Amino acid sequence: MVKQLAFIALVLGLFAFSTPDKPTIYLIGDSTVRNSNQEYWGWGSLLGEFLDSSRIAVANHAMAGRSTRTFRKEGRWDKVKENLKPGDYLLIQFGHNEGSKPDTTRQGYRGVLRGIGKDSVVLDWGNGEKEIVRTYGENLRRFVKEAKELGAHPVLLSMIPRNQWDEQGKTKRAHNDFGLWAKQIATEEQVPFVDLNEITAQKYDGIGPEQVKAKYFPGDHTHTNYAGAMENAASVIEGLKNIQHPLVKYIR
Repeated sequence: MVKQLAFIALVLGLFAFSTPDKPTIYLIGDSTVRNSNQEYWGWGSLLGEFLDSSRIAVANHAMAGRSTRTFRKEGRWDKVKENLKPGDYLLIQFGHNEGSKPDTTRQGYRGVLRGIGKDSVVLDWGNGEKEIVRTYGENLRRFVKEAKELGAHPVLLSMIPRNQWDEQGKTKRAHNDFGLWAKQIATEEQVPFVDLNEITAQKYDGIGPEQVKAKYFPGDHTHTNYAGAMENAASVIEGLKNIQHPLVKYIR
């Protein structure tokens, strides 16, 4: 009996001092968050370079070509929710694939309604299949609410800037549309917001159009190379520090 009690005490002691499962940062978004990692890279693939992997994990579920609408429609959000546990984090960055008018054409497959309202349209795909298409803001709102319900901690980020410039030689911002709407939903839902668009745009402004193109954009105006993705990952870290987010304790 004494030996049995001693064994039980040992087991309980080991259990009490065992290391709990480390939290995970889940990322959802488009190709600017996760890409082929060949010529083009997404910042989510490099975020872990800035973090202590012995204390926190990164799970990048972003997928090229997806919008807030298609990420859910294709069941990708359901897969993330299956894994989200209390204490995990969710970083949400969309905006590059939302702009087309939502309809049943190939071009309109990804499109959403603009703004943050709760209005919607119903699309008829035939064979009895109908789809409710909502606003960009409402899609973000639903991601945030569902993550909260699972005990996770969502963070909204504005989209990374494209290699586009205004007449004053400044990087074009997303402050009047998708970046603004992400910020508004973050305020409404009382979750942290990282203005990734502005942080990286300021860096681009500092080196100018020619250098930005040469250093970061080997092809089109949206997708960065490794160096550009690393710069955007650094901007995410900078943004988290700016708002004193709890994730900063995991930065190396």
